[in-house]
Amino acid sequence: MNNNISALEPKSLWKNFVALNAVPRPSKKEERVIAFAKKFGEDLGLKTIVDHIGNVIIKKPASPGMEDRKMIVMQSHLDMVHQKNSDTVFDFNSEGIKMYIDGDWVKADGTTLGADNGIGVATIMAVLESKTIAHPAIEALFTIDEETGMTGALELKGGLLEGEIMLNLDTEDDRELTIGCAGGVDITATGKLPLEPYDKSNYKGIKLKVSGLTGGHSGMDIHLGRGNANKIINRVLYDLLNECDIKIESIDGGGLRNAIPRESAALIGLAKSDYEEAKDIIGELHNVLIDEYRITDPNLTISLDDSTLEGQCISQDFAVQIVSAIYACPNGIYRMSPDIKDLVQTSNNLARVLVNKGNYEILCLTRSSVDSEKMDLTNAISSAFQLMGADIATGGSYPGWTPKLGSDIVSLMSDLYRKKYKEEPHVNACHAGLECGILGTNYPEMEMISFGPNIRGAHSPDEKVQISSVQKYWDYLLDTLKVIPKKGN
Repeated sequence: MNNNISALEPKSLWKNFVALNAVPRPSKKEERVIAFAKKFGEDLGLKTIVDHIGNVIIKKPASPGMEDRKMIVMQSHLDMVHQKNSDTVFDFNSEGIKMYIDGDWVKADGTTLGADNGIGVATIMAVLESKTIAHPAIEALFTIDEETGMTGALELKGGLLEGEIMLNLDTEDDRELTIGCAGGVDITATGKLPLEPYDKSNYKGIKLKVSGLTGGHSGMDIHLGRGNANKIINRVLYDLLNECDIKIESIDGGGLRNAIPRESAALIGLAKSDYEEAKDIIGELHNVLIDEYRITDPNLTISLDDSTLEGQCISQDFAVQIVSAIYACPNGIYRMSPDIKDLVQTSNNLARVLVNKGNYEILCLTRSSVDSEKMDLTNAISSAFQLMGADIATGGSYPGWTPKLGSDIVSLMSDLYRKKYKEEPHVNACHAGLECGILGTNYPEMEMISFGPNIRGAHSPDEKVQISSVQKYWDYLLDTLKVIPKKGN
């Protein structure tokens, strides 16, 4: 279905993107893509290293005449977020991404595209295999597991890299030069469900479903105020618990921590005598929510379908507790930065709610560019779930990346952008988690900057990358490689 994507310009980049996207590469299951990257480097006759955790480093000498320039690190991550529409039949563990061209955009058929960060990986591959591009000595760093724990960056040892400048190719707007990012921490609340039998003959089995939400990247898109399916379905359940006789058997919503949840479903037993009242309550709330989310989530839908009850439900007292705790859990923007205009400083994504078969699991990803505030919000979220007796685990904590506005690479690339495009670049920090802050802990003297083409809808099946923007970004990168400073400057 690729509509000859390999023929797009620049051909070398798109050819490698197609080859990469034929390789299944879910986070934490990167064995095949690690082997793919290793073979790529070795087939080029370049020094190729796979470190103890699975990061791949490929070293290429400077092109003729560029030997006196500072060595650079070009860095992207190999893994991708796996999300699909509920009606899409696709196996991420065995199938390559099905892509197609739609006007000026490349999209995927009902799944995430993997442009985050596959375009960056393909860019580096194109530079490594080129015999005509002018460039200084390069260390290509392909990290693993960026999307679900930053494991590759966290495990990269000091002393492996010699480069003085890092070009991270993981930004999603071609006018942005990113010089800082948020840190993050995973929060997991788990526990046992007190179950009780009930007389199914008095209840109607209903599958309550929230769908059609826009979703997106829980860092880059959190400021857009998009609906969270876990919060919305919980709002419906809260009203039903207060107004009707219902029994909750299960809740299943969201997925990955770094994706804003688009869908959630709950299996409930609804007292037959309350059925019409419940429909009215849901209908009224549906209208309220459609109005609230008419801009951000115009396709929001709440549906009720007949379903088969399993015979046990969550005890009524605990149902009230868990719905109340989820209601209390902060979601979205917690605080804007007082220092950097329009930058989200701290946020939380209520990413996953699974209540089923005697157990519950609730996953959050909390982000902040201020570590103390990140931990303060972590404590607030943990407290909400501890009140119902949940066990709380935190992990995957990684630091933010502190901006250095005056660094040489920032000045150089800003000047180049102005000359090429006759406008100011957006030099900023972002609320997403980039690996630069982590990598900088072992390489504190390395200058770092992040940039990339226009990618929209990352971490959702709406993900797409703009063809004309990739051409602009490629051209900008090639000119940047030509003006990397000389050693000692």
